[in-house]
Amino acid sequence: MSSAGVSSTGAAASGRASVDLSAAARHLSSLESTDNDVNVARVQEIRDALASGQLKIDPSRIADGLLASVRDLLK
Repeated sequence: MSSAGVSSTGAAASGRASVDLSAAARHLSSLESTDNDVNVARVQEIRDALASGQLKIDPSRIADGLLASVRDLLK
């Protein structure tokens, strides 16, 4: 059985059951918060910079970031 489960101790007496969530489930639950939504002002700044040609994209920096992400996933 996994680390998440239903506790039945005292459940019959109180008519209630408790659920223990794993750390991953608690993390996923915290992601549902609206506090983690997109920063609309920052997105607009990036759009404006792209439209005016002020934003310079560095493909090697993007590639380095992708490679670092893959390395972290493979650990």
